Amino acid sequence: MEKETSEPEISLRWKRVVRWFLIILLFTAFCWFVLPWFFPLSPGLLKKPAVSPVLLDRNGRAIHHLTSEDFTRSAAIGLSSVPQTLIDCTLAAEDKRFFTHHGIDIFATGRSGYDFLRKRKVVSGASTITQQLAKISAPPAPRNIAAKFREAMVARRLEMSWEKSRILEAYFQRLDYGNLRIGPSEAARFYFQKPLSDLSLGECALLAGLPQAPSRLNPLRHPERAMARREIVLDRLAVSRKYSQEEIDLARQEPLSLRPLIEAKSAPWLNRRPGSGNHVRSTLDLDLQKDLEQIVSEETARLKDSNLRHAAVVVIENRSGDILAMVSSADWNDPRGGQLHGALTPRSPGSALKPFTYLLGFRHLDHLPSTVLADVPMRLQTSQGLQLPENYDRKYRGPVTIRHALACSLNIPALRELESLGGAGRLHDFLQSLGIGTLHEPPAFYGLGLTLGNAPVKLLELTNAYASIARMGNYLPSRLFMDEKKAEPEPLIEPEFAWMIADILSDKEARAPSFSTGGPLDLPFRCAVKTGTSSDFRDNWCIGFTPRFTVGVWAGNFENQPMKNISGVSGAGPIFHRALVRAEGETAAEWYDRPEGGQIVRVDPRTGKRIEKGKPGKFSREEWIPEGRGIPIGGPSDYDGAGRAKLPPVYSQWYRSGQNFRRDELIMDDSAENEVPLKIYRPLDGSTILLDPEIPGNQSELRLLTNFPDLVSWRCATLKIDGEIAHLVEGEHVLIATDSRDGAEHIVTIRVKKL
Repeated sequence: MEKETSEPEISLRWKRVVRWFLIILLFTAFCWFVLPWFFPLSPGLLKKPAVSPVLLDRNGRAIHHLTSEDFTRSAAIGLSSVPQTLIDCTLAAEDKRFFTHHGIDIFATGRSGYDFLRKRKVVSGASTITQQLAKISAPPAPRNIAAKFREAMVARRLEMSWEKSRILEAYFQRLDYGNLRIGPSEAARFYFQKPLSDLSLGECALLAGLPQAPSRLNPLRHPERAMARREIVLDRLAVSRKYSQEEIDLARQEPLSLRPLIEAKSAPWLNRRPGSGNHVRSTLDLDLQKDLEQIVSEETARLKDSNLRHAAVVVIENRSGDILAMVSSADWNDPRGGQLHGALTPRSPGSALKPFTYLLGFRHLDHLPSTVLADVPMRLQTSQGLQLPENYDRKYRGPVTIRHALACSLNIPALRELESLGGAGRLHDFLQSLGIGTLHEPPAFYGLGLTLGNAPVKLLELTNAYASIARMGNYLPSRLFMDEKKAEPEPLIEPEFAWMIADILSDKEARAPSFSTGGPLDLPFRCAVKTGTSSDFRDNWCIGFTPRFTVGVWAGNFENQPMKNISGVSGAGPIFHRALVRAEGETAAEWYDRPEGGQIVRVDPRTGKRIEKGKPGKFSREEWIPEGRGIPIGGPSDYDGAGRAKLPPVYSQWYRSGQNFRRDELIMDDSAENEVPLKIYRPLDGSTILLDPEIPGNQSELRLLTNFPDLVSWRCATLKIDGEIAHLVEGEHVLIATDSRDGAEHIVTIRVKKL
């Protein structure tokens, strides 16, 4: 007979059951509500998600997207910007009970555990979106039970402290869609080149399936896997009954239409500045930048047979100093230096520096556009010996005004002007004050050749120096980013002098003898423009301005190969023309007003003197002269009986040469000519000349030079002399130069030795 259980024993058992139930309940409550607070949120959750930098133009349009430090691209996006179809597809793919569970899906966890025990391997996951968020926002860690438990606890803490919408937003912002694209916005831009709002249901289903295994499901490499995953997502979406069967069927029928984004960047040289934020606004105008890149590409392709492959362009807004466009090269992908920055690489500017020489002449020599300079052969004593500079066309024009000399870009008058200024020192310092930062050598190193461009400069710096003239003398440093502090204008050029230079450089009539009308320098509106061509056609330039914009163009080859007879007009000129027309439109702003004060006078360009009486004739031009400046008045003594202008002695050799085509308008003033003494430039008295037998050529011949070669005859008892050529032999020799004007003899003694 069984012993009956007493009522006290039953009561004790129930108490134990209740006690264990309460213990388990309290433990469960502790684990569910309290324990999660002992697990801190990772720093990746507490700070805003990483956003890859975006370089913007001045109007806030994206120029191109840069990568973050981990080489990914991501974009900040709020949940309100994610289309509901993508949210639904993502929940169907990853966590269908997201809005009903509290961080841990008990049913999914139970199913996953049962499958593991039954098949002894992981068959299905149970991580909720909240758990996944805890995982992807934390530093990488080994995948084990401890890590899974930590993620569960962090998920619970998030669910108790964050709203569901905040969790879902944070999840989307950190979700990896493969190909280094983080977040749905970047994924849509990369795979479909679409904004999120334009995605179809099929495209949303495809994107929603990728985060499960971004590499294995990469639609670019494994499209069949990505499509199979899309089918699974659509199957799960159909079960939710949020979409009709017709909508699901249409989504299934959508072909895989990927348009992988190839980053064809405008301004590929533009980089994020150190310390700048995620969105950096440059001063560039994206539309203008793209158009100029196209112009450079087209024009360099047109001149390919002339061996011109690269060009650079800078457009500066004069008022602000902002760089509105800057093209670094014709082709960024050209293996022959395409990634060099043509606007920042020092190159020889040729004649593009001449306007600054004449500005100094206006300031220090009281010269004016009507001042006459001698365009006749001159000799320069340099560290390399005596040099005979020439004009671009190897012709000499006699007396020319500064207006004509600058407009036609004559070399000899510019050299004479710089020589009158005392050498290269003033020009060297002036260019540096205008922001030219490449003049690292002392002025003597460059000599008078500085005005002809023997010192390399950067296109950006020289263009901005021209912008100072365009601002009527005010210098501003150029600016590339909108957050750079604007500098105050610094007056470095007298406004009246800047106006006179602008007037000369915009004078089509004055430049017509060298630059025919109707070419690239003639625009549909008035503009000032100057070209430059370096020796051997290695660089050519075209820089000019209107009151609104200054445009600078360099054209050439980065590997320094010469072009085939391409000058600044034919190479850089067409690019300049199209660039300035694009910036201004067909009608530019009005031209500068003439400075107040001063007066208009008539000037004879042969003498540079005022014409006070008589009607304006063939040799007459109106010029404006500023207040306080005077021009000598011409008189009868300046002309002969036929009205020809008399020339001083400096023109003697030129006047008698075949270069003179102006005999009907000019005549030598013989009385003044005889007052200038004869000077012997070569050889110098007492000099020793060494003959090197190993040097081929005419090392045994010496050209004899004076300031009046046509009026001098040479003789020597010990050397054979043919005109101006002495045939050298060893020994001591006495050379005699006879001045035909007065018969005076000038004696020079030299010694000739062999090495």
